Amino acid sequence: MTDANRIAIEDYHRRTKHALTGYARGPGGLDWPNQPDPFRTFRGAPRHSFGLGADGVATPFAALGLPGAVAPVPLEESSLGILIEVSLGLSAWKAYQGDRWALRCNPSSGNLHPTEGYLLCPGVPGLPGGVYHYAPAEHALELRAGPTDDWNAAFPPGGVLVALSSVHWREAWKYGERAYRYCQHDAGHALAAVRYAAAALGWRAVLLDAWGDGDLAALLGLDRPEDFEGAEREHPELVLWVGPSAQSPAPDGFLACAPSLRWEGQANRLSPRRLWWEAIEEAEAAARKPRTCPQDEPGADLLPPVLPPPTRLSAPDLFRRRRSAQAYDGATPMPAEAFFALLDACLPRRGVPPLDAFPWPPRLHFVLFVHHVRGLAPGLHLLARSREGEEALRDHVETGWAWAPVEGCPPHLRLRLLAAEDFSQAARIVSCHQDIAADSAFSLGMLGEFDAALSEGPWAYRQLLWEAGALGQVLYLQAEAWGFRGTGIGCYFDDEVHRLLGFRGETFQSLYHFTVGAPLEDPRITTLPPYAHLER
Repeated sequence: MTDANRIAIEDYHRRTKHALTGYARGPGGLDWPNQPDPFRTFRGAPRHSFGLGADGVATPFAALGLPGAVAPVPLEESSLGILIEVSLGLSAWKAYQGDRWALRCNPSSGNLHPTEGYLLCPGVPGLPGGVYHYAPAEHALELRAGPTDDWNAAFPPGGVLVALSSVHWREAWKYGERAYRYCQHDAGHALAAVRYAAAALGWRAVLLDAWGDGDLAALLGLDRPEDFEGAEREHPELVLWVGPSAQSPAPDGFLACAPSLRWEGQANRLSPRRLWWEAIEEAEAAARKPRTCPQDEPGADLLPPVLPPPTRLSAPDLFRRRRSAQAYDGATPMPAEAFFALLDACLPRRGVPPLDAFPWPPRLHFVLFVHHVRGLAPGLHLLARSREGEEALRDHVETGWAWAPVEGCPPHLRLRLLAAEDFSQAARIVSCHQDIAADSAFSLGMLGEFDAALSEGPWAYRQLLWEAGALGQVLYLQAEAWGFRGTGIGCYFDDEVHRLLGFRGETFQSLYHFTVGAPLEDPRITTLPPYAHLER
């Protein structure tokens, strides 16, 4: 069955590639009356409203790059509220000509937000134990299931579980078959956002990779059709152990409690009607993860500390300030120091968020289109995020490129210049003819170790895309911290990237694009506070 599932995932990936000759299958237009509600709620579930406490956290963003620099705060209701506020909560409202829409701390393709957040906790000061769904518009928890007698005992001391699910329809409404990819990107962004928020509190956050999708569905109530009657279903993605404790739990103790959990609440319907995309359903079925053995913590290269960014903002302020650029000025150069620092932050280091949350070594590498970096000539570069990755890239990239060292680059960064010439037009073309890929300081494509990952199981496809989303979150926040702005690019011509590099076969696949530069602001759009409606 695993072989058939792998074939199904490979077929889905090929089927959903954009090409110069045609785009992946989508709706062909936006059906505005059926635009999904961005906020899931569970009618009848008791609510617990958090206070807004993020302004009271003074942790500098720059301190997050120094392991052990932030003393852990106590695990209690107020600190859990801050954790969720600056990871999955609202960051602002935007308004234009009578329309109003919310932004969140965790980015999303098209601002559609397919990711739902859950908190599973024992009783902590100020908050009873249970399974909670997070309602970001009200910054409140909805109690989906009250605890049993054994519930608290299932938790090791000093931590909680934060889980994520996806509502595929929210992305498919706009993006059709390719939406499944974007849901996984968004889960990766949200994972990284939670890890960053935990670090601001001095806590750890670790992805529990051994858990199966069935385990998570049972604990979140996602396997209860009666709670989703007439509503769009959610699909389990991942679960994190979060808190000051280094321990992390196995699923068995929680699953023993699941049959006696007392469930409450009925999911709201997000659209009056919706389309079902067969390709997404097939991919979701093929990529379901069973319970597996936990992976050993990967060894990390001994790297120097990341260069601290010049920002004086606190971590929560930077998390809420992050935005996606809509356009770039096409001229402002990025200092080489900042460029190297952004790339350096994308290397995993023990104890440094968010990449230390992943229990596997790096599987993604960058092809970079450098346009406006002071001290560097425009050109095409490769960054390998591991020694093994560099060896594999050299074996699979077409011969004839220069592979030259980059002047001024820190020696531990495996950054190589392939060709020194203007690649701005190529960057624009491979990113679906979008100017943001050419007018920035640089843009990049993330090259995933596709064949090697899928050999571990078809569910590794999701994990590759989570890693891509997490790297996007690093670039978003580092760009803001250095005075620039980033944006993720989900629309790109997959095989044009591969042809440019001369890839053979599917050893590597381009899985996400990103671009960073000096943004152009639209003065017509008004920015409003995220929770002014709660302060009245």
